[in-house]
Amino acid sequence: MCIRRLLQSSHLQWARRATFLKHAWHGHRGALRSTHSGGSAYKAVIFDMGGVLIPSPGTVAAEWEVQNRVPSGTIVKALIRGGDNGPWMRFMRGETTTEDFLQEFERHCSEMAEAPVRAASFFSLLTSDRVARQFPVMTEAIAQIRARGLQTAVLSNNFYLPDGTSFLPLDRNQFDVVVESCLEGMCKPDPRIYQLCLQRLGRQPSESIFLDDLGQNLKTAASLGIHTMKVRDPESAVQELEALLGFPLRSSVPNTRPVRKTMEIARGSLEKYIKDLLGTQGTGPLELLQFDHGQSNPTYYIRLHGHQLVLRKKPPGTLLPSAHAVEREFRVMKALASAGVPVPKVLDLCEDSSVLGTPFYLMEYCPGRVYKDPSLPGLEPSQRRAIYTAMNRVLCQIHSVDPEAVGLQDYGKQGDYVARQVQTWTRQYRASETSTIPAMERLIEWLPLHLPHQQRTTVVHGDFRLDNLLFHPEKTEVLAVLDWELSTLGDPLADVAYSCMAHYLPSSFPLLRGFSDLDLAQLGIPATEEYFRMYCRHMGFPVVENWNFYLAYSFFRVAAILQGVYKRALTGQASSAMAEESGKLTEFMANLAWDFAVKEGFRVFKETPATRPLARSYHTGTGLPPLPSSTGARRYSSAPGASSAHTPQGALIFSPEGLAPPVRELYGRLKRFMQQHVYPAEPELQRHQASADRWSPHPMVEELKEKAKAEGLWNLFLPLETDPEKKYGAGLTNVEYAHLCELMGTSLPAPEIFNCSAPDTGNMELLVRYGTEEQKARWLRPLLEGKARSCFAMTEPQVASSDATNIEASIREEGDFYVINGHKWWITGILDPRCQLCVFMGKTDPHAPRHQQQSVLLVPMDTPGVKVVRPLTVYGLEDAPGGHGEVRFEHVRVPKENMVLGPGRGFEVAQGRLGPGRIHHCMRLIGFSERALALMKARVKSRVAFGKPLVEQGTILADIAQSRVEIEQARLLVLKAAHVMDVAGNKAAALDIAMIKLVAPSMAYRVIDRAIQAFGAAGLSNDYPLAQFFSWARALRFADGPDEVHRATVAKIELRDRA
Repeated sequence: MCIRRLLQSSHLQWARRATFLKHAWHGHRGALRSTHSGGSAYKAVIFDMGGVLIPSPGTVAAEWEVQNRVPSGTIVKALIRGGDNGPWMRFMRGETTTEDFLQEFERHCSEMAEAPVRAASFFSLLTSDRVARQFPVMTEAIAQIRARGLQTAVLSNNFYLPDGTSFLPLDRNQFDVVVESCLEGMCKPDPRIYQLCLQRLGRQPSESIFLDDLGQNLKTAASLGIHTMKVRDPESAVQELEALLGFPLRSSVPNTRPVRKTMEIARGSLEKYIKDLLGTQGTGPLELLQFDHGQSNPTYYIRLHGHQLVLRKKPPGTLLPSAHAVEREFRVMKALASAGVPVPKVLDLCEDSSVLGTPFYLMEYCPGRVYKDPSLPGLEPSQRRAIYTAMNRVLCQIHSVDPEAVGLQDYGKQGDYVARQVQTWTRQYRASETSTIPAMERLIEWLPLHLPHQQRTTVVHGDFRLDNLLFHPEKTEVLAVLDWELSTLGDPLADVAYSCMAHYLPSSFPLLRGFSDLDLAQLGIPATEEYFRMYCRHMGFPVVENWNFYLAYSFFRVAAILQGVYKRALTGQASSAMAEESGKLTEFMANLAWDFAVKEGFRVFKETPATRPLARSYHTGTGLPPLPSSTGARRYSSAPGASSAHTPQGALIFSPEGLAPPVRELYGRLKRFMQQHVYPAEPELQRHQASADRWSPHPMVEELKEKAKAEGLWNLFLPLETDPEKKYGAGLTNVEYAHLCELMGTSLPAPEIFNCSAPDTGNMELLVRYGTEEQKARWLRPLLEGKARSCFAMTEPQVASSDATNIEASIREEGDFYVINGHKWWITGILDPRCQLCVFMGKTDPHAPRHQQQSVLLVPMDTPGVKVVRPLTVYGLEDAPGGHGEVRFEHVRVPKENMVLGPGRGFEVAQGRLGPGRIHHCMRLIGFSERALALMKARVKSRVAFGKPLVEQGTILADIAQSRVEIEQARLLVLKAAHVMDVAGNKAAALDIAMIKLVAPSMAYRVIDRAIQAFGAAGLSNDYPLAQFFSWARALRFADGPDEVHRATVAKIELRDRA
């Protein structure tokens, strides 16, 4: 099979002409470098690094500033500030440490932006493996320069990394000389560093060419007599350098490279075979290159005696059963050509492994154009639509071929194609499995149970995507369909679904770009639904309903393929240097497949008849009738079946053992996930919170989020009361979720990993309860999917915000907009770079009744006028990356449609989001307390003081006992509040909610304090979670209302109801 373009480097040019370019330089290049300088006057080429070989700091800064909402140009201005004695130049001369540089650099950036700038995250991006990669076109050019006998050097202004090594993300073997400013103590444009480089090369200035992207550096080099070239982009620079040197620096065939050592083939045998096949006896060398794609079957370009050919062969080594069938590729292309399907012209199949080691076939090299980026950059919308239409039509052409008419009636088994494919790819996956992937296990169980009842049988391509099509260089016409290894007789809808993968992958997806995050209407690319309808119309049959099944199957199959590529990479058999990357993508693809499985299951569930509506009983001693079936259009929880049977609500369930079996099973899975993944990750995440990169989310969190989603542990928080159709959450009751929430509360990073963290949970519930469909589409969906974060802006520094009626921020109507002005602080999560939404509370009418003056607006974080003043600390803790910010809103214009529920209803909205949120806070606090007590018990058992173990000290025993009593008391009170909310509603539970908010933080504060005392000084450190637990417990005596407000509420209700 050929999944070659799945793993293309992002630095490749995505849409290149594959037309053979005839150059005048195809002479023998020889092996001795010193004899092939081509008579050029130049003997050495000197390269700058940033902006020439890798992306420049300025380019990286521009992208980073957009993503982090930093004023354009801030980073570059800060870099050049101070000239030769500025922090950047001193850093590159090795005169300051990374820590000192970042501190000064961040201060300069913040001063220029007039707001906090987390410049350390820019530095992290600049030096990351993702960004600091050498441009492939430059790598190839350097290889060609050295092959011609010229010397190469890199002359870089670079710096030391925190680990003491210099930043030079290049293969040093490419260069005869490497000059690094941080090692030499001098930087460009200091003339001495150029002279040092020339001295080490042993060259005169006139014999050298210097490439840089900065004019001042070039000016100095030119003054010394060096020939200079200004680099604006790598491709143009290489083209200019070719003209200067007089020989090619790029392969004459696009997307090819010298044959990899592990993929060498016997050239003599190949040349003899081709001569015998073509009947040619000319002279001249065989030119052999390897295409830089081809993960599975190695693919080569051959030029011999004027003939241009392509060879595809099986890879060496032990192969998976039935894989890499080049014989089938040859047969199907030969047959389809006779039916008028555009395919390359095949010439011969050689099954004699003695020739090249494995079977292979030859076909003619076909000039044309391959589009590697499915978003088709640089084309007009009409051209993009025409290309996808042509793609759709050629797929219909393939599926319309009569297999018997072209001799392919035995090319595959008739019927049950999908079932056999699921079995095949399950076997392939098992044969190459290296670790357990939960989503794959789920899919292996789910797919056979949901197979399509009716399937057509046609020739299917098996790997049909845009980048497997060769287009005419000037027209939107498909010249050839490539990569037929997976072809067989089967269900044509599998091909259609597979061809739509790019619709569900983001444009930033590594190695294979998609366009799920782009505006398809603006691009002119048909949406999946339109593309599918177009196909059905061309084929003349109705649109099928189980489309999501085919997508789930397609992504499952890709995951299995990627796992095979990864396994071969581990044994050195895969034909691409990037094959190991596939190991990271397998789980991602499996999770995508499971998402579609959930959608398909939900579609089927929708079609089942609904039971009668729920009749609520307000008596706490009665049970409930069966719950209704879901009728929602989409599920955002990945917990399948968790709510199919609920805990009876007639009795208070005070331990997980009393939960209904499905919820108990969910609890068990959550507990195992915490033990296997979350607790082990805590030390690394804690180190990250203290690092220079702390304001950027740790990749491990995102990885764990994907794992949690795959295991059905996602969006568990939305109560059944708010989401009765279970469209958005797992459909748990407040009591059921309370037990899960306590478990999550035992680890600080856990709630975010399961997409159950504040303030997002409250904001999502607000949108579910009160949001319009448009508001839900724009904001709720990305929050539910974990692609965005949010914040809630109410508290103000100038007033006592414990009384929400005091807030002074104004919301003024102006045409079709509201204009916001206000000063807020303690806005949790606003510093997170993923924060896209601010739920803002302000006054629309100061003269209205006291509780009708406030309104709530949805404010996009990128709206002009939203200015983060500074991060705030809690007992010195920044709580990065979300933090707690002080923010100014200055003339912020928000469309009227962003108003929630209506003007004057802000108090109602704010109160509505607090009920379940307070349950969540309190159960997490109980989780804090349980973890603190567990740590305390372990500690005192292992420490000795005054001649005996701490555990035998009377005061310690008393503290343990007191902590257990207080935890149990608080838990029962919180569970009772959740129970009342479930059976009587939030309003009826007002007293209980006030009591738990009064009790739980103080209880946790005391329990954690006792644990810290038992730990001694270690309890104050960040080596354990106790200090952070303690600070959060103290802070939560203010959050969602201070203790005094809740005491007053309890007293008023007590006096009113029990007088």
